[in-house]
Parts: sequence; structure tokens; C-alpha cells
Amino acid sequence: MKTGCLTVVIISGGLLIGCIRQQDKNQAKNQARIDTLSVFSMKKNRVEKQTSLPGELLPFERVEIHPKITGYIKQLRVDIGAGVKKGQVLALLDAPEIESRYGEATGKLLSSKAKYQSSLDTYTRMLDASKTQGVISPNELKKAENQMLADSADYQAAKFASSSYRQVGNYLAITAPFDGIVTQRNVNEGAYVGIPNEKPIVVIEDNSRLRLRIAVPEILTGVLLKDNKVKFSTKANPQQLSEAVFVRKAGSIDAATRTEIWEFEVPNKLHTHKPGAFASVILTFYRDQDSFLVPFSAVVTTLEKKFVIRVTNDSTRWVDVTQGLTLSDKIEIFGSFREGDTIVIKGSEELKANEKVAVRFNK
Repeated sequence: MKTGCLTVVIISGGLLIGCIRQQDKNQAKNQARIDTLSVFSMKKNRVEKQTSLPGELLPFERVEIHPKITGYIKQLRVDIGAGVKKGQVLALLDAPEIESRYGEATGKLLSSKAKYQSSLDTYTRMLDASKTQGVISPNELKKAENQMLADSADYQAAKFASSSYRQVGNYLAITAPFDGIVTQRNVNEGAYVGIPNEKPIVVIEDNSRLRLRIAVPEILTGVLLKDNKVKFSTKANPQQLSEAVFVRKAGSIDAATRTEIWEFEVPNKLHTHKPGAFASVILTFYRDQDSFLVPFSAVVTTLEKKFVIRVTNDSTRWVDVTQGLTLSDKIEIFGSFREGDTIVIKGSEELKANEKVAVRFNK
């Protein structure tokens, strides 16, 4: 009996010692984790980010010149690289049928004019004579008036027709719509032109100033551009940084690319830059108000959300965040924070909410 009791006491003592050792191990493990829990105090800072985006240089104005009528190129007065002024004749067309129709319309105009003047003169005389009673019957006067009105209508129609053919005749001379440079020539003298869907006779571009067009990612469309200017370089001049001034934006996010088009203006009087060239553009963005910046390691990303771990009264809390700009060593976040909040530097899903912890501020 005594031996049995002694055995129970020994087993119970062993179990008690085992439990104490397990508790000591858990306490040691917790103590080790708490000792390495580094934190920092939240504060707002100025957010400024420099980034590089691809861009494209475009002519300020560009037009493809197509003839308005069909005909043959009689003269082509320009070639590629030629500078042109607004209203300058670029080409002359030969369209004999147009000239023939214009001559026919002019003849009809003269004939209808003479006929109208004759009927008008007859009506005027009869009207004067009708003032003497019994000289002209009312019926004859009315017939003269109707003839005069009919001839007047024919005369007006002939004038419109002649004016129309004269305008078409003006299309035989193709002129430049603005000052620029001829960048393409697709026909030679004697070529038949005016066919639908054919190439333009020439292409004119205004390259005295250029448009620099950039597709800006959606996340950057809500910040401000420093000085409303950017610097850029091209493959033709990789060592030369040029400046462009912001002038306009699309005002809409493209659903396919999640970007917004921004345009900048580039002075190009010396034609240093060529339209169509790709550019590497340096942009500096900033917030008009200070924001919270944290180390990358402080933000925990899961399939469901992003969060940081805040320590309040020695207890952890998960705080949902929205990511802003990404800087070289930190990330901008938005959420329910105040300056002075204590945030864990290295967040992890393993560090659950509502755990009691000790902290050590990072120096």
C-alpha cells in the first residue's frame, strides 16, 4: 500500500515538474518575441517622388492633304523637307471636265441675266403705262410680272450654279492650311488623284513646337506635378535634357491601361527634336499636404487586405490601410492613424491582434 502511494506521488511530481518546465518554455518564447518587437512612432512627412515614364513627341499640328475633286496632278510645287506658309500653293490639278462645266455655267448665267433684264424692262414699262387708265389691261400686266419673276428665279439659280462651279474650280489649286514642313510626298506630276481611300498627296506638320504626350498611371493622377514642368531626353540626344511645360490632361482614365494622357508643350524653333521620337521623361510629384510614410516591412499584405500593426496599451491592433505612393525606402499609407501612434516595424500575420506585447522603439 505504501509503495503504491509513493508511486502516485512520484508520478504527480513528475507531471507537475513537466508543466512548470512547459510554462517556463512558453514564457521564454514569449519573452524572446517581445524583446525583438521593434516599433516606431507615426509622424507626417512631405511626400515627394521622382519617377521616369515613357513619352512620345508629336507635331503640334499635322494634316494629310487630299484633293477635293478628281483630276491629274498638273504641277507639284513642294517636296519633303520643304517649308511652306499658310495659303501657299502646293499643287495644281488638271480637270478639263470641271473647266468645261464652269464655262457652261458661266454662259447660262449670262443668258439668264439678259433674259431677266429684258423681262424686267418690259414689266417696268407696262407698269408705268398702266397708270394711264385703259392703256394696259390688268391681265397683260400680271403676265408681264409673272414672266419677270420666273426669269429672276432662273437668273438666281444660274448665279448659284456658276458660283458652285467657280468654287470647285478653286479646288484645282491645293494650298497649305498653316505654316509647316512637308514630311511626306506620295504622288508625282501626272498622277490621277481624288480616288477614295488613297494616300494623301502630301503631309504637312507644324514642328516649330511639339506635343509631349505621356500616359500617367492612375495612382499618380491624384498628386501634383512640381513646377508644372518635366525634363526629358530622346535616343537621338540621350545626354541632352530638355524641358517641357504641362498644358493639358485628358480628364479621364483609360479603362484598358488605367492611365490618363497628359500633354506637355516643347519649344522647337531650331527643330532639335523630331516628331515621332520616343522620350524618357523625368517627373517629380508631390502631395499638397503631408502624409504618413512607413517602412515597407510595416505593411502586411494578405489575399483579403493590407494592414499595419499598431500597439496601444501594450496590446496589438490590426489597422487596415490604403497604399499611396511608393518611395525609394518607404511607402505612403492612408488609414485611421494619428501622429504619435506606435507601429510595429516588421509586421506579420503571425502577430495576431489583441496580443499583449512589450515594445522597443527603433532609434
